[in-house]
Amino acid sequence: MPFLPWNEIDTVLLDMDGTLLDLHFDNHFWIEHIPKKLAEKTGEPLARTQEAMLAHYERVMGKIQWYCLDYWAKELDMDIMAAKREVEHLIAMRDDTLPFLEALHASNRQVVLVTNAHPGSLSLKVEHTRLDSHIDTLISTHEFGVTKESQSLWQQLQARLQFDPARTLFVDDSLPILKAAQQFGIRHLLAVSNPDSQQPRRIIDEFPAVHDYRTLLEDIRQHPVAPTGSQEQ
Repeated sequence: MPFLPWNEIDTVLLDMDGTLLDLHFDNHFWIEHIPKKLAEKTGEPLARTQEAMLAHYERVMGKIQWYCLDYWAKELDMDIMAAKREVEHLIAMRDDTLPFLEALHASNRQVVLVTNAHPGSLSLKVEHTRLDSHIDTLISTHEFGVTKESQSLWQQLQARLQFDPARTLFVDDSLPILKAAQQFGIRHLLAVSNPDSQQPRRIIDEFPAVHDYRTLLEDIRQHPVAPTGSQEQ
């Protein structure tokens, strides 16, 4: 169980895919479903289409295009949202997400979703999970035109939310994104070691890592934040 000094954390910034939601949906969609649809459309062998798509993903990984459904719709000449709905039954919250969010909410912390997901993808996932009813603010980085890999995003996000980086926890399954947050000055960082329920747990050395948020609940409950306007004794 990772140690987090909850008495020093007022704001919690949370990634969505692989952090609150099972990454299996996204992995299946981009690695299996899209290449299959493309192969059916073009008549190319599936293996060749998968290889070409993986190479394309590599070229734009970490850039806003990677997360942009409009970009992929244009590049592939395909209705990406319609394709997502074909496998939307795979969209699911992690088993430990709701207890985690409920504990954070009960402890009076500000809880903000910060996702690189396109607004269309965010809407589809909210439709299936009702994440919006458990989180104070939902933000897609497309609003800012840059991703969480960029220092510009963190500067704009801090200006918008007015959080104190020294008293903020950021949780994500992406190590490059956690490193970007660390570079900006977010003091408390937590990696997710099992973002995809169908994949083995990863060994993570660079950051404290969690595989089940329920191991954190007791500490969260024992260190609530004083409600706004009240004085700590």
